[in-house]
Amino acid sequence: MNARTLRIAASALLAVGIVLAVPALAADALPPIISRDILFGNPERVNPQLSPDGKRLAWIAPDEKDVLQVWVKTVGKEDGKKVTADKKRGIRRYSWAQDDRTLLYMQDSDGDENYHVYGVDLVSGNVRDLTPFQGVQASIMNVSPVVRDRILVQMNLRDRRLMDVHEVNLENGGVKLVVENPGDVAGYDATDDLVVKVAQAQTADGGTAIRFRENASAPWKTVLTAPLGEDVNELDITADGKALLLSSSLGSNTTRVVKKDLATGTETVIAENPSVDAGGILLHPTKHYVQAVDFPAGRQAWTVVDPVIVPDFEGIAKLRDGDFNVVNRDRDDKTWLVAFSEDRGPARYYAWDRETRKGTFLFVHQPKLEGLPLAQMRAVSFPARDGLTLNGYLTLPVGVKASNLPLVLFVHGGPWARDSWGYSSGAQWLANRGYAVLQVNYRGSTGYGKKFKNAAMKQFAARMHDDLLDGVAWAVKQGWVDPKKVAILGGSYGGYATLVGLTFTPETFACGVDIVGPSNLVTLVESFPPYWAPFLASTWYPFVGNPKVPAEKADMEARSPIFKVGSIQKPLLIGQGANDPRVTQNESEQIVAAMEAKGLPVTYVVYSDEGHGFARPENRIDFFARSEAFLASCLGGRVEPLPEGGKVKGSTATVKVVPAKAK
Repeated sequence: MNARTLRIAASALLAVGIVLAVPALAADALPPIISRDILFGNPERVNPQLSPDGKRLAWIAPDEKDVLQVWVKTVGKEDGKKVTADKKRGIRRYSWAQDDRTLLYMQDSDGDENYHVYGVDLVSGNVRDLTPFQGVQASIMNVSPVVRDRILVQMNLRDRRLMDVHEVNLENGGVKLVVENPGDVAGYDATDDLVVKVAQAQTADGGTAIRFRENASAPWKTVLTAPLGEDVNELDITADGKALLLSSSLGSNTTRVVKKDLATGTETVIAENPSVDAGGILLHPTKHYVQAVDFPAGRQAWTVVDPVIVPDFEGIAKLRDGDFNVVNRDRDDKTWLVAFSEDRGPARYYAWDRETRKGTFLFVHQPKLEGLPLAQMRAVSFPARDGLTLNGYLTLPVGVKASNLPLVLFVHGGPWARDSWGYSSGAQWLANRGYAVLQVNYRGSTGYGKKFKNAAMKQFAARMHDDLLDGVAWAVKQGWVDPKKVAILGGSYGGYATLVGLTFTPETFACGVDIVGPSNLVTLVESFPPYWAPFLASTWYPFVGNPKVPAEKADMEARSPIFKVGSIQKPLLIGQGANDPRVTQNESEQIVAAMEAKGLPVTYVVYSDEGHGFARPENRIDFFARSEAFLASCLGGRVEPLPEGGKVKGSTATVKVVPAKAK
């Protein structure tokens, strides 16, 4: 059987869940296979949140049908009960209102990202859609400890392109428009009396303008402008209303936290690091000042600004190894909920008593991970070919010699995001199957300063891709990786990088897995949701191009895999959500059609009830099962077979296998 026939057979067998045996690893030396149900299934419990009065504890956990719901108990009692009844998709985003009886959560329809805000009255048990408008996206903007019976919501009800601010009454469900977006505002902020005083706008040339007003009837005044390429974001309004707290790269390569006096315009640096951007920022929720800032390079590194919390941070750090975040606190600031993350275990949650300086263990997010032979994630750095320093993470399989291994280049999405240290179900899955896993924070990734981020302008499929190739070459040079057995896998931008890898550099990769990746940069930008309009000039146009400008459109097409389909030589698996509003189904459909027209094989899986990624565990497990078999067919790793019938129960997968045309 020649290589081309082998690829055709592998694609056909994937559809029914059969795996070709292509042994390449010393499987006996590897630890037992970790089930995909553990790695990609729902957590047992996650995201605890104390009610503002500290009397109730909420968390997310699956119900009897394995659908994620919000549960609530009385602190100190074992009276926990489910308070939501989502039928299918599961709830992932929730918070407390300040009236001490309403729990808020957000949900969309099958991944369309038109989120509604729901309120659960814990006294009556009633669940109300607080933003019951078809085709509208809503998000919670401000919840006030002072005005407790109302919240502010941003919503594109008046104009699908623009997010206006609405006040929602929690008692009667009334919705009132309070601020109309003039057309360029990306976000607003309000004081504790729910008066909207800050607007952050995107200027026509891609810069940022921050506006402020003294009260609801006062005119807006621009208090800060920043040109294209600067990262400036409003964080909070100080309690006295005289200053703004900002994250800002103005006057610095890295983003630092500053306080801007509104009367004088003077900026005072609160926290900074010359090497990395400010990451997590801990703000006091009622006193409105900065308490601590995380500057993560390879791992977390807190700079504590508020001396009052120094004993708390020192005490929390002693609870266990790992990186921690304060995820919630009660109104009186007596109890904090703290989450610990680590690379070889589940997330762990503690309640921290600030009076006694003692922590009480609550739960872990996935107990079945305890005691499993998980792999170490190591922070690494290496030079790009043009001298730029690249950072990333390497995860090597447990139990085998780190030499001449098959590698999966695992590319993050965004691209304005980054990989971070900690537990990664994807990295652990791949390492457990016998692969080395490399995650590269390529140029354009956030966290390493504006020069690093801006080095990605107009570098899609160019230097951004070179960074990924340089990462592979570095791993090969260390002796860890077999250069003939390298796969590329990723979602969103990572999916695009996969398509670029197989079209622009077809000799480098043995195969690729594209999850909701764009194939044509022109049709990608042209199909963005209307409410993305304020962000186009600051992100997509300078980094990718403006399809309305002929020369830029031509450049975008030159960087689009769809126009280089004929170069594909290696197997490709594509996964897509049918309702994806960011990277629409057309992005996958058109490259599959182009490959079919040229007689090139491809396996294409669509999930009818998913959007930008796979939220339902049945679909998530199904696709990674198919990916696992696919990777084994070209790299030789281990496989946990698909269930009988070739499909995970409850999955909505529709599979199209395009065979190669005989020559």
